[in-house]
Amino acid sequence: MTDSTNGRRRVPQERHRGAVTLRRESIPPSTADEKLLDSHHRGEWKTKDAWRALRILSEFVEGFDTLADLPPAVSVFGSARSTPDSPECEMAAQLGAALAEAGYAVITGGGPGVMEAANRGATEAGGMSVGLGIELPFEQGLNDWVDIGIDFRYFFVRKTMFVKYAQAFVVLPGGFGTLDELFEAITLVQTRKVTRFPVILMGTDYWSGLLDWIKQRLLADGKVGPDDMELIMVTDDVEEAVQIIVSAENGKR
Repeated sequence: MTDSTNGRRRVPQERHRGAVTLRRESIPPSTADEKLLDSHHRGEWKTKDAWRALRILSEFVEGFDTLADLPPAVSVFGSARSTPDSPECEMAAQLGAALAEAGYAVITGGGPGVMEAANRGATEAGGMSVGLGIELPFEQGLNDWVDIGIDFRYFFVRKTMFVKYAQAFVVLPGGFGTLDELFEAITLVQTRKVTRFPVILMGTDYWSGLLDWIKQRLLADGKVGPDDMELIMVTDDVEEAVQIIVSAENGKR
């Protein structure tokens, strides 16, 4: 969330931490992830981390129990900062609708921007719209188009849900979080930690520089192989993206 007058982030007035909602002075200065991973709090490792493990387990149980009955689903990623009239949000809304019409639930991070647009497209088309939120020191909260929403404390639990219940990943223009999800998905497929599924980039102009760098540096230096380049598909066509997903699913049957 940014201040429209100076571009700086506003201090949030509400934060979701799992099932807990915190407001105003009750909002702590750090997140659950930060407390878990911060090496400066070594003194807490013996006294608090065992209890955190139970909280982490409870988040897995909550996610598995809530999402187990989803229809086939596609995880859609993109920037929370994109404006509703941006090309990527318009594309995301069209994609959400097309996926819903093809019988897929749409899973996003549940936030604003591209995520909200994809959720809106799915909901308006009569499909299932899922939002997997995360506790952050800024932004965000689940958008109004989410039918099923879960707020997580821990990123790695949330990431498991994105992968476990998805038949494909579609990645629209975004920032560090979007890149994180993109490369984690590719790595999981490359290392056969998950059954191979499509990873589709939408927005050819946006992704062209990254793909050129991968080819000119990683591929040319032998850091990845020619077969690895086939793990990524690129298109600006919503119908083509959906057809790739449908064809991949039919090929597994």
